[in-house]
Amino acid sequence: MLNSSATFLVGGTKVATVVIDPGHGGKDPGNMGKKSKEKDIALKISLKFGAYIEKNHPDVKVIYTRKDDRYVDLDERAVLANKVKADLFICIHCNSEAGTSAYGTETFVMGLSKDQRNFEVAKRENSVILMDENYQERYEGFDPGSPESYILFTLSQSAFQESSLRFAQKIEDQFKKKVGRYSRGVKQAGFWVLWRTAMPSVLVETGFLSNAKEENFMVTDHGQDVIAGGIYHAFKEYKMEMESIGSKDKDQ
Repeated sequence: MLNSSATFLVGGTKVATVVIDPGHGGKDPGNMGKKSKEKDIALKISLKFGAYIEKNHPDVKVIYTRKDDRYVDLDERAVLANKVKADLFICIHCNSEAGTSAYGTETFVMGLSKDQRNFEVAKRENSVILMDENYQERYEGFDPGSPESYILFTLSQSAFQESSLRFAQKIEDQFKKKVGRYSRGVKQAGFWVLWRTAMPSVLVETGFLSNAKEENFMVTDHGQDVIAGGIYHAFKEYKMEMESIGSKDKDQ
């Protein structure tokens, strides 16, 4: 295992396989808006994002953890990404914060934060494991509601953290500068699914369903297309940058 000081930028390989993970699905609706469910919006944005890659980068293999309204166990999402040896793993979600006027996008990478709100977001996303059969055994006794359980995340640090941070920042930059969304920035939190993936990984919260204005935007085909386009352009930049790092290394 690597400790927290052993992070580095992993370059030199082609970004040839991407796994897109639409959050929730099936019996798990995720966050609820007044007129929408997270699982539906996340799926639509994911499919649009993947279609952009397939159209513009035929050399990239796009794999989805789900392409319809079905429930996929949280550990199976990470297992799939590892099995196909993905070069990038992108989870698509929608945020919610009841009783507030919170709005905007934020992109998470694996890590621990002392920020209580970041912990609450991770706790909410990790709680889906309670729907999985034999979850205590499968998730090694991990309790998504217990702060003590998250200590295990401090015991190892992904070798891909810097690459993940780089991609996450590109997503938020696109949202802010090109798409015109309000960016809440790049955050770190203890997401089980990111911890279990052996490649650069991010979780994108595309907006707040608890905010009526944002929900009205995200339920539209145009809104979903704009968000997917922002993530795609970040992917395009990241791919070009990572592959150029590799070619420079080979030339030296």
